[in-house]
Amino acid sequence: MVYSFLRILIRVLLYIINGRPHYLNRKKLPEGSYILVGPHRTWFDPIYYALAASPKKFSFMAKEELFKNPIIRWILIHCYAFSVNRKNPGPSAIKIPVNILREGKLSMIIFPSGSRHTQHLKGGAVVIAKMANVPIIPTVYQGPLTFKSLFSRKRTTVAFGDPIQIDRKQRMDEAGRNALDEQLQGAFDKLDKEIDPNFKYVDVSKK
Repeated sequence: MVYSFLRILIRVLLYIINGRPHYLNRKKLPEGSYILVGPHRTWFDPIYYALAASPKKFSFMAKEELFKNPIIRWILIHCYAFSVNRKNPGPSAIKIPVNILREGKLSMIIFPSGSRHTQHLKGGAVVIAKMANVPIIPTVYQGPLTFKSLFSRKRTTVAFGDPIQIDRKQRMDEAGRNALDEQLQGAFDKLDKEIDPNFKYVDVSKK
């Protein structure tokens, strides 16, 4: 109930602030559970990911510090978030999302770089997808990168790529992870070019 209400509220607010977003290749989204995986470019790109894939509902990881505030904790829990210790994630960082996906009621949003200030891909999303036996959907966001720039009404686009099903026999050694990382990065690059052939991401925090 809270999730659905907030989704409607945020959709209206973003439409007023930034105008109508553009969503490409929604037909590629499976009916069952899946993981949206994309480069983390701004703090609000997961919001656009979730809106673009609506009516599907999503769970997501949130740093455990956020759960210390009782109000934020209540909102996060009712929006299907679960806490993760980023410095020492532990087995639960894999076990919890795998169990959520196996239940089949929710999908998940995961950023393989872990941070919007690094483009180095990590293998967590791949491992979770393999264990839960769900596809990965490469996803990219192009648009404003700061809250202030949202008011410029610059075009906002989310694009989905072809589902990637991880073979249960796929080895998760260094060679196997590197091959999947290259496949994901290639999918991101393809989607970026589909939206804008001249696109080049610049981390505004480093300017």
